[in-house]
Amino acid sequence: MSETQSTPDEEVRTVHDLTAFQQTILTVLSENPQYGLAIKSELEDYYESEVNHGRLYPNLNELVERNLIAKSELDKRTNQYELIDEGYDLLLGELNWKLSKIMTIEERADDITQLFDNAA
Repeated sequence: MSETQSTPDEEVRTVHDLTAFQQTILTVLSENPQYGLAIKSELEDYYESEVNHGRLYPNLNELVERNLIAKSELDKRTNQYELIDEGYDLLLGELNWKLSKIMTIEERADDITQLFDNAA
């Protein structure tokens, strides 16, 4: 099982409490804070299809309510969203779990190591 995150009221959360779309939003925000239309653009590149506002903004608001991302006002019409520690911890726990499964075979572990070396 992936790592969990405890909320102030001791409710235990995992990345599995989120939809795949919400997990992808967290991943997009892991690089840097972004405003809604920039997030939308990255999601459209990832999914290779249009992401409509009626899907994006309710999911962003839910991630804010779950204290996984922070929302701040850039100007009167534009909000910025930022991954906070709780969201990062959930993503990192999921990544660690996935890597632990993949890296059980030595050849695959070498592939992963090479992938990270090339990314650096």
